[in-house]
Amino acid sequence: MFKATPNPPDTDPAHPNSKEFDETADRVLDYYLNPKPSKPEADPSQLFTVVNGVDTETLLANLSENLASANAMISDLAFDLKGSRRHVAMGIQQLIELSSLLANSALDSVEPRQST
Repeated sequence: MFKATPNPPDTDPAHPNSKEFDETADRVLDYYLNPKPSKPEADPSQLFTVVNGVDTETLLANLSENLASANAMISDLAFDLKGSRRHVAMGIQQLIELSSLLANSALDSVEPRQST
């Protein structure tokens, strides 16, 4: 009698290629069923992170808002201080104000996003 399909190959566990085949199959299955995260795990000591892929305009806009908030806080604090402590607070405020000017200048030079 003619057999339409050949016999399946022998799968002897003692065969040296069987272990290699099992390891390869495990790697393939892990690749598709248990993908590794594309980004390494975050450092547990790092509390805040910036999401990858955020456009420059958004980053600069948030920077400007943060600097404006810091400027308001240090201005309020400086009015409650006297002497050299007030001078230190006003120096911090000036650095914040200069940084805000730089951020706003960079934001002005960024091409605006296209609305979708």
